Amino acid sequence: MRQDGLDLQGLKHVTFFLSILSVIWPWFILIAAQVMALAGRAAIALSLLALFVSIASTTDLMSPLVIAAVVLGLAGAAFLPHLKGRIAVAGHALLILWCLAMGAHLLPGFQNLKVLDQVQAGAGSASFTMYLNLDKPMVFFAVLLAWPAILHNAIPTKTGALMAGLLLLPGLFVLGLALDAIQPEFSIPPWWLIFALTNLFLTCLTEEAFFRGYLQSAITSRLGATGGMLAASVLFGLAHFGGGPALVIFASILGLACGLGYYATQRLWVPVAMHFGFNLLHLIMFTYPGPA
Repeated sequence: MRQDGLDLQGLKHVTFFLSILSVIWPWFILIAAQVMALAGRAAIALSLLALFVSIASTTDLMSPLVIAAVVLGLAGAAFLPHLKGRIAVAGHALLILWCLAMGAHLLPGFQNLKVLDQVQAGAGSASFTMYLNLDKPMVFFAVLLAWPAILHNAIPTKTGALMAGLLLLPGLFVLGLALDAIQPEFSIPPWWLIFALTNLFLTCLTEEAFFRGYLQSAITSRLGATGGMLAASVLFGLAHFGGGPALVIFASILGLACGLGYYATQRLWVPVAMHFGFNLLHLIMFTYPGPA
């Protein structure tokens, strides 16, 4: 009987994913472009990105105005490594503003697809809505163009720093439980596959590339490793201010954990895996995004 229940639950998960496949398929091209970029295949990545933008244009997912904004932003980012002095500083400041506008969905003309509407991970969880974003992932490509060292700075692992970052993650769950920000609740909702896909590539990969690979690295070059980690972590927390002061604190701690992971390895996949693993455990083991 238990095996039949598990099989039925697995079937529901697959059925839900297949039911939305006909509308989400363009995002697989975008994800493929991200994977190629991470693999250092820049030409293939940009070709796939151009294909994705073309499809988004013909299907009215992106307006001509925002396509122009994307092209200008990426072109400017690609030019940044060749600039020096104050001009470079000004260029990076403009890029950060562009990234913030993309990440905060401030430019009209992107038709981000709503795939989950007021769903609950479990009976005790609050309802939430999730979109497949078009604008935010553009930040990932921009920062790779502006700061190519993100993919080429791997170092021998600093075990102590990495362990400190990893230990912060369960500590953050303990803090959330102590403050009643979350409650224990085991659940694997039918939509977990689309959540995992979206969270890994469109959220975690983009955010870690921007806050750790780009901002932390840039600030570290000016203020040192500690200053870079702390500043990037606080900025990551402030980016979540819409969720209230408590979320800013939790996100800052998560940012510090991921920052330690990046500092310890200089490998982008490490903070991405930490960020994604934390979010997935939150979904499965606790009320997500919080108690109802």
